[in-house]
Amino acid sequence: MFKKLLAALALIGVFGSVAGCNTVDGMGKDLGVAGAATSDTARDVGKKM
Repeated sequence: MFKKLLAALALIGVFGSVAGCNTVDGMGKDLGVAGAATSDTARDVGKKM
């Protein structure tokens, strides 16, 4: 009984960490795109001044 519970908790931990990596990776890509857009906007404003 204890071994089954421990195995189930280990599987949940593995799947949770994999899902977390995907989320963090996606968030990093989103932040990169937002940073690029901010830089482009700042460059455009600088050219107009």
